[in-house]
Amino acid sequence: MLQKPRRWRTPLAALLLGALTPFAFAPTGWWWLLPLTLAPLLWRALLRPCSARAAARLGWLWGFGSFMAGIGWIEVSLSVYGELPWLLGWLAVALLAAFLALFPAAAMWLAARGSACGVVRLLGLAPAAWLLGEWVRGWIFTGFPWLSLGDSQAPDGWLAPLAPVVGHFGLSALIVLAAGGLALLARAMCQPRAAAVAGGADGAGGVAARGRANRALVVGLAAVLVPIAVARGLARVEWSMPAGEPVQVELLQPDVAQSVKWDPAHSRAVVGQVAKQVAASTAQWVVLPETAVPFFLQQMPGEVLGALHEPVRQRGVELLIGLPTLDGERYYNSVVALGNTTAIPYSKHHLVPFGEFVPWGFRWFVDAVSIPLADFSRGVPDQAPFALGGQRIAFMICYEDIFASEVAGRARDATLLVNQTNDAWFGQTAAPWQHAQQSQMRALENARPLLRATNNGVTLAADHRGQVIAALPPFAPGVLAVEVQGRNGTTPYQRWRDWPVVIFALLALLAVELRRRRV
Repeated sequence: MLQKPRRWRTPLAALLLGALTPFAFAPTGWWWLLPLTLAPLLWRALLRPCSARAAARLGWLWGFGSFMAGIGWIEVSLSVYGELPWLLGWLAVALLAAFLALFPAAAMWLAARGSACGVVRLLGLAPAAWLLGEWVRGWIFTGFPWLSLGDSQAPDGWLAPLAPVVGHFGLSALIVLAAGGLALLARAMCQPRAAAVAGGADGAGGVAARGRANRALVVGLAAVLVPIAVARGLARVEWSMPAGEPVQVELLQPDVAQSVKWDPAHSRAVVGQVAKQVAASTAQWVVLPETAVPFFLQQMPGEVLGALHEPVRQRGVELLIGLPTLDGERYYNSVVALGNTTAIPYSKHHLVPFGEFVPWGFRWFVDAVSIPLADFSRGVPDQAPFALGGQRIAFMICYEDIFASEVAGRARDATLLVNQTNDAWFGQTAAPWQHAQQSQMRALENARPLLRATNNGVTLAADHRGQVIAALPPFAPGVLAVEVQGRNGTTPYQRWRDWPVVIFALLALLAVELRRRRV
């Protein structure tokens, strides 16, 4: 009778440990928590007797708990704004979490299969497999790398200085390595006691056990401390240098309610509120969020366009505004310069499934919700940076900032990163904070300052190390005035993207697989 509940103890622990992991990300930002929630999973799946299938189940439970707790805010957009019954909204979240959990499950399966020793599984296979899982998750079905472990390090984590070298996927592997080191340390501390009970502390078995434990202590400590030491050394490296003159910028946060933004009855009031903020600005640049006004640029009434354009034109100010644009029968989610500079609009390339286009076979789902949705067209992949006032701007609209490799491609020739987004779809949840943290990681990886203008938060300015210079309180209208200094320089991550760490991970898995087949 006592054994039955024990069968559920390990799966329940994996689920609960996964559910704790979102606390490692913003807004709580307990980045040190991740190795502690991962270490018990790695211990049970890779050190104790456990089949590859059982390890995969534990990895799936850990991942399901993590994603259910970490991206539950999607339910707000489905039930509050999409008018889907709340039960169906949570069912959709659960299905997405179940799919995303397949990636940590696959990582655990890859690490547990074969006859490799526990140390190789913990410190070699697990980090490599986890990195590959996150990398695949970042592009399959257009990609969703949200809650990548490495993003938790922005901007203050001990491993953060490694971001310009290995990127956030590389940081994920190092976090798993640290968790494996902790699991190895814990086992080393238990081994001598177990040997003493089994064969006597002074016998041959006890001496051998102490020797193995000492070696495990050294290896485990190295797995935890060496990456931290390297990161501390890299913290002194400047990957970029100042470029051009500092620019005075104002980031506008209109805080327009999502429930009225696209209602034609409120469109003039929305523009009036935004135009009032623009007219009061005094900076060289004024930056508005994604789709700041509910009009296509080409169909905007003259008086509406004038209310936005005239105040900045008269003062020689540049207005960077997010709004939809038309090109024949195609329409785009764009950023347009309204002022004294004529520039080609930047049009969003990486569109949001179910938000900006309907994936094949899912029209029935879109028809079931009331979220306004149109099939936007993609902008071309390699759009040149915006040249403005001696600076070159790499734009990221909405969640384009979570795709590190794509951002690095545009940032290499830019001096500034600008993210314009609207997270009002997710209410007062952790989503805006998690999103902002990923923007800060892009600043770290590319050694570029970041300007982030949002509808209702989190509006901020960060330096080239991802550190927040200034920010507005979320969920209230506001204007953030900052001075920003553009920077030039190429980081290793900009040059090579994810390929070095992905190739290294593949070679590690291949080497162990070849050895397994020889045995």
